[in-house]
Amino acid sequence: MTDKPKNPLHGVTLETILNQLVAQYGWDGLAKRIDVRCFKNAPSIKSSLTFLRRTPWAREQVEALYVKTVQKG
Repeated sequence: MTDKPKNPLHGVTLETILNQLVAQYGWDGLAKRIDVRCFKNAPSIKSSLTFLRRTPWAREQVEALYVKTVQKG
């Protein structure tokens, strides 16, 4: 058997990631860490998910922040 490094994103939905980051940092903290308008102006989970699904570079930043947050805790 080949050992593969465990992928912290495996089985985790984008909505779950976003909810956990908002719970951890709040919308203001999230906007400071990732500079996107959907986190600053009238943020909501629904609008943020729509934006992140259409914008690969922003989704990558959110996923990277999530991985970094999970590894700390």
